[in-house]
Amino acid sequence: MRNPLQEQLLKAGLAKKSQATQAVREQNKQRQSKNPQAPSAEQAEAERARAEKVERDRALEAERKAQARAHEARAQVHQIVEQNKVKRKGEIAYRFNDGEAIRTLYVDAALRTQLAGGALAIVRHGDDYELIPRAAAEKVRERDAAMVVLDHSVKPMAAAQELSEDDAYYAQFQVPDDLIW
Repeated sequence: MRNPLQEQLLKAGLAKKSQATQAVREQNKQRQSKNPQAPSAEQAEAERARAEKVERDRALEAERKAQARAHEARAQVHQIVEQNKVKRKGEIAYRFNDGEAIRTLYVDAALRTQLAGGALAIVRHGDDYELIPRAAAEKVRERDAAMVVLDHSVKPMAAAQELSEDDAYYAQFQVPDDLIW
């Protein structure tokens, strides 16, 4: 079956019947050929650009998911602190380190004893600090360990390291956790 252009060329005498049949055979061969033609430079460039775009999209999606998980963890920490915070009252200044700064919370004697014993922990909550029970502090630590500022139930890493000669001598003098300074 020939196309209309071939028919017109044959009628006009510009092409021979053998040329038309040869062209039809070549077209059929190309259509039924199992080996695709080698991709041209434009096709290769388009494929490379498509692969780069897919990789870029994948990286952006991974970043979005990581941000969403971080946001969700912050929201969970906020909710845990709000649900479990202990009402602070009292006039005794309880001082603790937050990084390089020394902070102060005012508590009563019972809260101070619970803090020193490890029953309560201090967590960062926005720009302020809150007291929460140790079980809630463990939940907060699972989600974001940097939010837990003070927890006496956890042994500091410095105590686990070997002591130098000077430190070994002073290690025999224990400093109480409830020392008021």
